[in-house]
Amino acid sequence: MQNRNMSDIIEAYLKSVLQGVGDVEIRRSEIAERFECVPSQINYVINTRFTPKQGYAIESKRGGGGYIRIMKLEVVDEADYLDQLIALIEQEITWRDAVSIIENLEQKQLISAEQAYIMQSAIDNKVMGNFEFPNQARAVILKHIIDRLKYD
Repeated sequence: MQNRNMSDIIEAYLKSVLQGVGDVEIRRSEIAERFECVPSQINYVINTRFTPKQGYAIESKRGGGGYIRIMKLEVVDEADYLDQLIALIEQEITWRDAVSIIENLEQKQLISAEQAYIMQSAIDNKVMGNFEFPNQARAVILKHIIDRLKYD
């Protein structure tokens, strides 16, 4: 079995809890206690692995009765969803964030596995290394490809 770090384990647990439901409310301290880690580890997982680019929205309330609600973003209108993704990309995007968006599109069955592979190849670090500002070039290419999905 592959070695997994604590963040991977917490992510897998939260995703398993989310399966079949639209959202889940958690208490950071309870999850930290369950995995015998510090609460900031839970924050790290949520802030890096449950982002809009990965298909999630987060809502939180601080204080004694506080919670963190993780909501899986659903595709209601394909064109609107694609426009939202384009808006998330902004002026530049890292390889990791771009791959998250592509995987999200594939998971939501908006693109095929083959299309995902081609998209990842087009924005790969080896290709982007030919540009002076690779993250900006990656953003322009990814935005254009996602925009074209609305017309196919």
